Amino acid sequence: MKSNIGHAQAAAGVAGVIKMVLALERRVLPPTLHVSEPTPHVDWSAGSVRLLTGAVELPGSGPVRAGVSSFGVSGTNAHVIVESAPEREDVLPVRGPVVGGGAVVWVVSGKSAAALRGQAARLVEFAAGVPEGELAGVGRVLAGRSVFGHRAVVVASDRAELLAGLGAVAAGESHAAVVSGSAVAGSDVVFVFPGQGSQWAGMAVELLDSCEVFRAEVERCDRVVRSLTGWSVVGVLRGVAGAPGLEGSPVVQPVLWAVMVGLAAVWRAAGVVPRAVVGQSQGEMAAACVAGVLSLEDAARVVVLRGRALEKVLGSGGMAALDVSASRAGELIGSRWAGRLWVAVHSGPASCVVAGEVAALEELEQLPGVRVRRIAVDYASHTPHMDRLAEELGVALAGVGPLDGAGVGFCSSVEGAFLDAGRLSGRYWVENLCRPVLFEESVRVAAGVGAPVFVEVSPHPVLVGDVEDICRAAGVEAGVCGSLRRGEGGSRRMLLSLAQAWVLGAPVAWPLVLGDGPAPSGQPPTYAFQRDRYWI
Repeated sequence: MKSNIGHAQAAAGVAGVIKMVLALERRVLPPTLHVSEPTPHVDWSAGSVRLLTGAVELPGSGPVRAGVSSFGVSGTNAHVIVESAPEREDVLPVRGPVVGGGAVVWVVSGKSAAALRGQAARLVEFAAGVPEGELAGVGRVLAGRSVFGHRAVVVASDRAELLAGLGAVAAGESHAAVVSGSAVAGSDVVFVFPGQGSQWAGMAVELLDSCEVFRAEVERCDRVVRSLTGWSVVGVLRGVAGAPGLEGSPVVQPVLWAVMVGLAAVWRAAGVVPRAVVGQSQGEMAAACVAGVLSLEDAARVVVLRGRALEKVLGSGGMAALDVSASRAGELIGSRWAGRLWVAVHSGPASCVVAGEVAALEELEQLPGVRVRRIAVDYASHTPHMDRLAEELGVALAGVGPLDGAGVGFCSSVEGAFLDAGRLSGRYWVENLCRPVLFEESVRVAAGVGAPVFVEVSPHPVLVGDVEDICRAAGVEAGVCGSLRRGEGGSRRMLLSLAQAWVLGAPVAWPLVLGDGPAPSGQPPTYAFQRDRYWI
């Protein structure tokens, strides 16, 4: 390299490596420059070292190796052997986006709020001149840039919405196409799976059509559920003729399970891998499956058999949500309704669910100063009412066996603690139905993994508020976001949720989310440095 760039000092070795890699790629050794004849002070007849006075072609096939030395006067003495890369006979396929739908996604970040606004202002001016067909390509370029703490994502359907969203970021204002904020949480992610209640007719159908990852995972769940029930999860979601309606636990619970497992696959494909999972009631089956401590087949079996068992206690009780803590609810039940009502779900520091006899719930509703909201079920899960199902369900689930797991912590809402995979036998899933749900306790424990981002993996967020309240009461700085929402079951909502998680601090891999595509003809503006002077 000395003949090319002279004494490069610290860069001499790496410059030599670069030159040799290029030479091997072209299979031509370039001549040593500016040499008319070798120095007479070296005995060139001894050994086989020669100066190249002209280009030398390397063999046309097979691996070729070369040595690069770096000998510095300060003591550097390094030698590396470089080998030519193998011939590529295939062409890598173009990687499609994780979440399709055709939206334009531009991610922006800065080291300060002012830098974020400045960067957005630069992009507004730049975006006005970008050809419409290159807007997505510019988004892919921005997705590969360095990430800082102050963040914003614009999810737009066209240039007008993109410009409006960027303009809002530049002005520090809100906009429907923008998610912005600062990453206060760490990169540890906890997936949260709710029980029955987040379902809605037509949920996630748009995502089935636009997201290959989601569709493949739901269809995988569909095949297992169909083998156990005879009906199709996808058929229920799409409302096809002959499929059962989305009502009743035997149908709702398996369909919800499949949708949640499918959504978890989308989050993972986007680079958001959980360190821990928490499930509430029926949601524990999806949590265990995603954590790898329960096979897809066993998880489906538990969900299906659990739903069928509940049919046998229809009309035997009810459930109601209260805006008080579980301990306060226990005091209210006291001796007046002892043996008739129980605290079924520890939802949060100021919320819980009680269950039991319908007449007792009606009496509780008349209690002054307590807001009671009846839940649309006619049985009393997570109370002694379920004991009549325990023996039969235990026999049916006797063959369920836990797996070793995939390094994801399973935080049990039956025990309110992390459990070893070996505990998740068939008996555990009986207790999941019969014992109270210690959701508040399990979220507190899961929050101890760091400053996590909690992601509710469901078709509609029903636990986000409770998780926020639990973390706030515990003094834990955490971020919380959902996935889909009622009436918003497509790619745009999923992209906005990914954006929310990223803004909070989750490690969303935007290049994976957006996929491959042609590069734009022009590069977007570089970082908007916030310059300052430091004169004495």
